[in-house]
Amino acid sequence: MTKIMVVDDHPMWREGVARDLAEAGYDVIATAGEGAQAIRVGGSLKPEVMVLDLQLPDMSGVDVIKGVMAAHPNVRILVLSASAEHQDVLEAVKAGALGYLVKSAGHDEFLEAVRRTAEGDAVFTAGLAGLVLGEYRRLAAAPVSSGSENPRLTDRETEILRLVAKGLSYRQIADRLVLSHRTVQNHVQNTLGKLQLHNRVELVRYAIEQGLDDTPSNS
Repeated sequence: MTKIMVVDDHPMWREGVARDLAEAGYDVIATAGEGAQAIRVGGSLKPEVMVLDLQLPDMSGVDVIKGVMAAHPNVRILVLSASAEHQDVLEAVKAGALGYLVKSAGHDEFLEAVRRTAEGDAVFTAGLAGLVLGEYRRLAAAPVSSGSENPRLTDRETEILRLVAKGLSYRQIADRLVLSHRTVQNHVQNTLGKLQLHNRVELVRYAIEQGLDDTPSNS
């Protein structure tokens, strides 16, 4: 079972989310009501997915994301917040969150978002995915420091990277290329390692910098 940690400062909401996840078959290994606790416990227990509210009493959600990612880089963070403010969304994603869902989402939509997050897909409330992709493009237009020559990617890795840059989910990429979802994930992880990048945000930025989002794909 996928190991999940729930972080929210409202006890009733936190317990309700944890209960829904447990009933759906997930292993809720911990809950927390404060950011510092989330970083400490998350780094120790290493959940696969963290469902995180941005509004916490002791520190900002963005700082929590950064702290959790530093302590446990492989965690996949799904923000579940009452805020749909664009700045909140962008800052959370830049800090390392994989997806962002507003609390007005329905029960089934939430569980589907958790499932997809566990699989490595970036999940956003309707209307927010375009915002994030637009920010990727803006960031890619900014000057960045470059090291030595780019590592060599395989044709398949480049093909998948091109589709990631266009905003496709891993499952959509798998369907388009007639591959298993796991195979796509493995290619993405290999690409991240070769490029010395840490998450999907950095990966998409790299792809756009290389012009891959505008290159016609063979489909």
